Amino acid sequence: MRNDSITSYPTQPQQRSSWVVDQRSHRNSVDPRRPYAFLVEDECSADREVVPVATVFLTNRECPWRCVMCDLWKNTLTQSVPAGAIPQQIEYALAALPAARQIKLYNSGSFFDRRAIPIGDYESIARIVRRFERAIVECHPSLVGKICVGFRDLIESQLEVAMGLETAHPEVLERLNKGMTLDHFARSAEYLQSNGIDLRAFILVQPPFMRPEECLYWAQRSLDFAFDCGATAATLIPTRGGNGSMEALAQIGEFAPPTLATVEAAASYGLSLGRGRVFVDLWEIHNRPDACQFCLTDRADRLQRMNLSQQVTPPIDCCRCGGLS
Repeated sequence: MRNDSITSYPTQPQQRSSWVVDQRSHRNSVDPRRPYAFLVEDECSADREVVPVATVFLTNRECPWRCVMCDLWKNTLTQSVPAGAIPQQIEYALAALPAARQIKLYNSGSFFDRRAIPIGDYESIARIVRRFERAIVECHPSLVGKICVGFRDLIESQLEVAMGLETAHPEVLERLNKGMTLDHFARSAEYLQSNGIDLRAFILVQPPFMRPEECLYWAQRSLDFAFDCGATAATLIPTRGGNGSMEALAQIGEFAPPTLATVEAAASYGLSLGRGRVFVDLWEIHNRPDACQFCLTDRADRLQRMNLSQQVTPPIDCCRCGGLS
């Protein structure tokens, strides 16, 4: 249950996980033999071709880390799934989806967490995803190792691992309770690159504990760092509330969501580098209460065009907000 008495964020790492859990509300009821969501969406590929990508949000055990900004625990289980459940989830989703060329297996944690996805299911999963030209999975840097290479060999197609960099600001990164450092991320990235596995980096735009006037600078530095580490793609995620912890931090002045103008500027910077693909996560962008309702739809459409074309397009000229909201 969420703790209604908001206290300051703990300074000691060992206390932060308990604080994060205390701010939570309820967990959703999910079926261990069904993915909790699935869809097909277009994405610009590494070859700069727009291709359909099947994304399956797998149901499994909650991630062992308690990152302060995470809301993915809402659709997780408190125990490991039974053997065979993950391949069954993937088959269920693909049977209901239109054809796609690539597949994302996202699972509210780390694909290579053996308590989340049984290693005994890897061969069955590999048989399913071999039909796709690329398979994209998520993983915490701590779990990157030989297990990734083994799965790469099983699927026989291009493997891409998405890791949460979150921010290149070392002090803010430490406070996120993610359990990693920038050096740790860089070592894991180097391992993936040396084994022919592509890297996608997730970057938060305006994470908690960062002053709004600094967030664009650090989003840019985070993009630089990700590409320096060999990332072939970077996804910018406007930091959002909704998990309890972020609302608690907002009440004590430690979090505010980024403006859409900041997100647009970060995306434009990343694309202008020409060092790899840059995407903006548009999840719930139309539900932003702080955005100008006169230009929000046009600006969201612009970001989607930039996602697909990988080109910076002219900004939207709004007579109400000037495109600054």
